[in-house]
Amino acid sequence: MQNLPVRIRRLRKSDSMRRLVRGVNLSADNLVYPLFVCPGKGIKKPIQSMTDCFHFSPDKIADEAKEIFNLGIPAVLLFGLPEKKDSKGSDAFNDNGIVQQAVKNIKKVVPDLLVITDVCLCAYTDTGHCGIIKDKKVDNDATCEILAKVAVSHAKAGADIIAPSDMMDGRVGIIRKALDENGFIDTAIMSYSAKYASAFYGPFRDAADSAPAFGDRKTYQMDIAASAKQAMREIELDIKEGADIVMIKPALCFLDIIFQAKQRFDVPIAAFNVSGEYMMINSASRQGVFDKKSAMMETLYAIKRAGADIIITYFAKEIVKNKII
Repeated sequence: MQNLPVRIRRLRKSDSMRRLVRGVNLSADNLVYPLFVCPGKGIKKPIQSMTDCFHFSPDKIADEAKEIFNLGIPAVLLFGLPEKKDSKGSDAFNDNGIVQQAVKNIKKVVPDLLVITDVCLCAYTDTGHCGIIKDKKVDNDATCEILAKVAVSHAKAGADIIAPSDMMDGRVGIIRKALDENGFIDTAIMSYSAKYASAFYGPFRDAADSAPAFGDRKTYQMDIAASAKQAMREIELDIKEGADIVMIKPALCFLDIIFQAKQRFDVPIAAFNVSGEYMMINSASRQGVFDKKSAMMETLYAIKRAGADIIITYFAKEIVKNKII
């Protein structure tokens, strides 16, 4: 039989054909939208370092959450800016703290919206570090005890998912134990399992006022040049300690880690399309370097194709609102 020419382009000849055979599908169901809550009342203030992102006071954030829910986005991830900072990050575990107020208000208005709360101390400590400082170093175990208090406080307020982002060793197990002992056995943990000491957090650190006052975070966040084996070990340990969902952050520079995690672990894989990645596209598109919509979707499809079940992205609202997916 004569060998016929292969014409793969037959499957690309129209939009409908491309959609039919695409194989990588992205929907609102895959997305989580980050939100920043700040002290005060009646506040919706633009964040200068992050296009189309805002600081919301606890009373205003419920309105935003309702819009997000009505768009079909299933979850938000809350970051808080405290009233005050101190050496222990005390406002982070204040039952009437800024995130706790926001969670309660959101749950009153949209009880079916999943509320994920970031659990870390960097925005709450006067050093800007993710933990308690002793002898100019972050004390891992002392920090874990504080993080457990924060997690329980968020769960009391009504958080559905606790997301520790500090990268302290053992904190997932300590948080799981504290949640269970306080009756929150159904509160899930989404661990920032492979979080790298990345240059792409700059806009976020401005938004959250969380830049370290001295040094950097390389002694606890992952080395950007670390082997994939180290990331797999971090993820495996978190799963053993009780993580229900694991996260890789940032997404774009670590697509290989997302892929390997998806192949190896039978838990949902989340990826954070972080502030620097978000602002690269916004800034370049403003300069006319490329089309924003095309670059945005190419990025998110890459993250999904790598294996992410959940994508945390500041693009979520724009994509769904404009019916891009």
